[in-house]
Amino acid sequence: MSKQPTIGSLFQSFLRLGLTAFGGPSMVAYIKEMSVNRHQWIDEDTFKDGVVLCQSIPGATAMQMAAYVGLRAKGLTGALASYIGFGMPAFVLMLILTALYASSHSLLQVVSLFQGLQVIVVAIIANATYSFGKSTIKHYRDILIAASSAVLFWLGISPFIVIITAALTGIVFFRGPGFIQSSISLEKPGAMLLKQAARLVIIPLAALTGLYFADRELFRLAVLMLRIDVFAFGGGFASLPLMLHEIVNVRGWMDNKTFMDGIALGQLTPGPIVITATFVGYLLYGLTGALTATIAIFTPSFLILIVVSPFFDRLRRSPYFLNATKGILASFVGLLLFVTVKFALAVPWDIMKAIFGFAALIALFMKVDILHVVLIGAVISVFML
Repeated sequence: MSKQPTIGSLFQSFLRLGLTAFGGPSMVAYIKEMSVNRHQWIDEDTFKDGVVLCQSIPGATAMQMAAYVGLRAKGLTGALASYIGFGMPAFVLMLILTALYASSHSLLQVVSLFQGLQVIVVAIIANATYSFGKSTIKHYRDILIAASSAVLFWLGISPFIVIITAALTGIVFFRGPGFIQSSISLEKPGAMLLKQAARLVIIPLAALTGLYFADRELFRLAVLMLRIDVFAFGGGFASLPLMLHEIVNVRGWMDNKTFMDGIALGQLTPGPIVITATFVGYLLYGLTGALTATIAIFTPSFLILIVVSPFFDRLRRSPYFLNATKGILASFVGLLLFVTVKFALAVPWDIMKAIFGFAALIALFMKVDILHVVLIGAVISVFML
């Protein structure tokens, strides 16, 4: 029997969990422990359906699961409370770290720190490529899509075009409906949820319109982050290559090194790696830029969750949807491979850095907590590199 939480208890519980939300998708297990086992806000079958849903749509999986639990337990308001509570610690800490970075990154010790952290970032992305590829690449068709995508990224084709092409290729390439049976029906609350979602969409549209007339630079930043999140299938790491392409390669708002520093800072914070958007926004336009970029990078995936949820039983039985998703996920393996190589080429390698990077990669392969790898690496960077 599910228990009804209050909005306050949802916010407080996910805020507390968000303070220790290191490890990305691994936090899903802790969300289950809290929401299913401890508080019994939803049952286990409902939670499992949520995992499938959140892995099939754009956005950081753990953040999406927080919103899903709130949605099932307390409707749209509960989803907002859980989503904001879970993500707030990462935003606040990233804001503090970025402000410190902006004021002190030219100091000798800080330069050494970030030279070492850049090596760790390469190891982290390489490990993500391996892990994501191992769970995604199941067939020679997956390899073809991944390899073709990596080549297209290297040739400078927009990631957005590559992803759409991969989705269409997936529909043609893969066979079999791959139906997934569901234990519950999500159809009944559909009309109510859609009405609420329609009202909710009005708010960001109105804010975006106001931003267009108030500040065109912030408007362009918001639109970019909104677009990145829409295509971020495969979790938070999927956002980074898109962000890198648009911010570094297309617009030249910052260089590779600075962007890598932002990723390194993101690893020091709890929550999704996509919190790098806060770093980008702050360095470009200060506090208002950080707020704009952060809200924009999390809004589309949240709205997609709310809108898709009532229809997911039907949607996930569609072979077109399943096969398009397979194509998109395969393309992200190519995207991550491209980013690994690009970031590796940006590091001024020497023997010490090579050993350091290899050791970090082995530690990640052995499932050492990513926060421990980053913190130990930071100490070594300051005193040894």
